[in-house]
Amino acid sequence: MTKVKKAAAQNGRVTLKAVAAHVGLSAGTVSAVLNDAPSARHIPKPTRERIIVAARKLDYRPNFFARSLRKRRSFTIGVIAPEIGDSYAASIIAGIEAGAREKDYFFVTGVHRHDRSLFDRCVRLLLQRGAEGIITVDFALEHSLPVPAVAIPGHGRHEGVTKITLDHHHAAQLALGHVADLGHRKIAIFRGHPRSSDSHDRWTGLREVAREIGFEIDPELVIQIDSTDSTPNLGYPYGKQLIETKRPFTALLAYNDVSAIGAIRAFQEAGRNVPRDISVVGFDDIAAAAFHYPSLTTVRQPLDRMGQLAVETLIDRIESEGEAPAELAVQPELVVRESTGPAPRSSRD
Repeated sequence: MTKVKKAAAQNGRVTLKAVAAHVGLSAGTVSAVLNDAPSARHIPKPTRERIIVAARKLDYRPNFFARSLRKRRSFTIGVIAPEIGDSYAASIIAGIEAGAREKDYFFVTGVHRHDRSLFDRCVRLLLQRGAEGIITVDFALEHSLPVPAVAIPGHGRHEGVTKITLDHHHAAQLALGHVADLGHRKIAIFRGHPRSSDSHDRWTGLREVAREIGFEIDPELVIQIDSTDSTPNLGYPYGKQLIETKRPFTALLAYNDVSAIGAIRAFQEAGRNVPRDISVVGFDDIAAAAFHYPSLTTVRQPLDRMGQLAVETLIDRIESEGEAPAELAVQPELVVRESTGPAPRSSRD
């Protein structure tokens, strides 16, 4: 260990002045390089590289609070999700974490539970704690926010809010087209809870595609989910309800993966085999979908990428203070696994 590093270590951490002394330059020059200040562009490249190498060698760590005070910045963004343990939100937050870490930002998470008053309270608390921007997850915004914002998924148009949207019409083509190609004609559908921000668009997409391919949706086989549970219990009672109606069906298009997994449990308890008797298609492609038994056929949303895209867009807006793109579209993908198969011969037209 060098004398400089030994002396600094005795005081608890290596200071910027210690780095400057090590390279024989002024603290102002070293600060400009390590903080990527505009003035650093005028410092010769070999000198900049020498400063960076020295900082790494000495294990210099910038003082976040000093940096915040100097730039009058918090380098913090807020994330408001439906629940911390929600599988859909967790995948998005993983992408947010990766993106924020890459940009040296912190993020603070709040929970809205699809409650507007709770959401508004989270916004106030995040702003009080210095959040420079906010990412919302699965919440239907009704107005702009006081800071730049990104909505995942986004619906409607609000100034200063970028919405990340999925092509639900294409998603419906993938899901309905898949089971139709397998010969299924009696298809049950789980509609999402009205407070879930994708519910309306997903249902609209299914109806449009059904008309386009000449498929008639049986209203008796459309089940409205009236729960915001984030576990497979979301779909379990509705799976039982479908069985108890005694109305024949050979496939289920579930609102999301957790409702699909819950419904499969209900079908199995009733003695129905998936996929021999009933094929099931989920939506999202959460981590558990591939490891459930049978593994779940689903329409994949690029959730991790959506989280990273949200961070990149939000930080770019914060730092450039430019116009926010109104919308960023992502595309779904059908992932075929074990939960879908040919319709039973007796049920085919």
